[in-house]
Amino acid sequence: MTSQQTIGTHTFHTPFGKIIGLKENGVIKARSIRYARSERYQKPVPVPPSASEIIFTDKIPVCPQVISPLLERLIEKTDPEKFKIDESTQFLTVTCPENTTGEKLPVVVWIHGGSYEVGCGDLPTSDPAVWVKEKSIIVVSVSYRLGLFGFLGGDEERPANLGLFDIIEALKWIKTYIGGFGGDPENITLFGQSSGGDVIAHLMISEGVDNLFQRVIIQSAPLGFRHRREKMSAELFRKTEFLKNEADVMKMLNGYALHVPSVMKHGLKASMPFCTQYGYPPLCKEKESLHQWKKNAKKYDVLIGLNNDETAFYIKTAEKGIYTYLNNRILDRIVRTTTKFIYEKPARIFAENYAEGGGNIYLFKIHSKIKHNHIGASHCIDLPLIFGNESAWRSSELLKGIPWEYLQENGRKLRALWAEFARSGNISDQSERPEILELRKV
Repeated sequence: MTSQQTIGTHTFHTPFGKIIGLKENGVIKARSIRYARSERYQKPVPVPPSASEIIFTDKIPVCPQVISPLLERLIEKTDPEKFKIDESTQFLTVTCPENTTGEKLPVVVWIHGGSYEVGCGDLPTSDPAVWVKEKSIIVVSVSYRLGLFGFLGGDEERPANLGLFDIIEALKWIKTYIGGFGGDPENITLFGQSSGGDVIAHLMISEGVDNLFQRVIIQSAPLGFRHRREKMSAELFRKTEFLKNEADVMKMLNGYALHVPSVMKHGLKASMPFCTQYGYPPLCKEKESLHQWKKNAKKYDVLIGLNNDETAFYIKTAEKGIYTYLNNRILDRIVRTTTKFIYEKPARIFAENYAEGGGNIYLFKIHSKIKHNHIGASHCIDLPLIFGNESAWRSSELLKGIPWEYLQENGRKLRALWAEFARSGNISDQSERPEILELRKV
């Protein structure tokens, strides 16, 4: 259950109860705290405070999902023995520095990505221990319902946006109880990558989130996929209706997979079948979304951006298929075009619209300076920079040809900038920039 580096436990005395955390390498981690419960296709119900000690579990709870071969190959192999399938996957983990001065620390809430379909808050590749120890911040990693269980709905029996409601419930828990861990409940930054960043953008215009957070960091959000999804979602909803009472979750997942090819006619956005759904609580209609972001622009400080070669993650790493037979010049053109459509142009439109509303917003882009890394600054390259967990990333195909020392040098500077933003909502012009980063205030 604990590694050889673990030096002991720590008890947090909080209004939620006595919570046992592990002390390891200068941080304390209170893992897999249940913040809510839910039945299938029901909204989450908050968990009341406990009179008994809350102890971390042996295995990490995850929403039912099919392991992605691409992620397995490019990022890390999944050890199924370390995880436990749980449909009611409302858990969070709090990581805080072991040695503090007693001041209230800024809180960063990590919302993981995975195309709304895979992942959880507690993967080794997103372990925030390095960042927490370096910059004296608290990171809360949130798990929530995914895929069929959290992001496909259309009626009262199968409501839309249940995963979004899970995260809102987690934010309420954090606001109420993070003070017991030394965190500042008035200084909370949401931080998400890929679909996690997309979730955060939509939390900014959700009902029921007033005063739950002050800032957001949105990395590599596929905002280009958010438009005109109604027909595709409705079709997938109808075709998976027969699965709603299936007791075997793996049969559900396999049954859904049979219908994915039929929605590919809806275009590039069909590569991400699940998403937040406009027009269902807690979201407005799609045509009102830009206005809502502009209307809320003075509520939240924003840091938003992307990696220069996002779609190389999918296009330049294909083992088989059409991309295998194209030369690098054509591949580069495809990567530029799709990155611009899915990530870059939507992020710029978002930033300009937000700035027009009077919002404080920064726009960034991460580049690759490594000549021998053919993938470039692809999707997910920001994760080892921010989290800096060498043992988890050591065998990653994504980092092939990149010296870890180079990642660490740039990552340390990037972590400092992101922590500076989390503390104050601003980044000083005098703060040191990593050479891979392009950053401007909009």
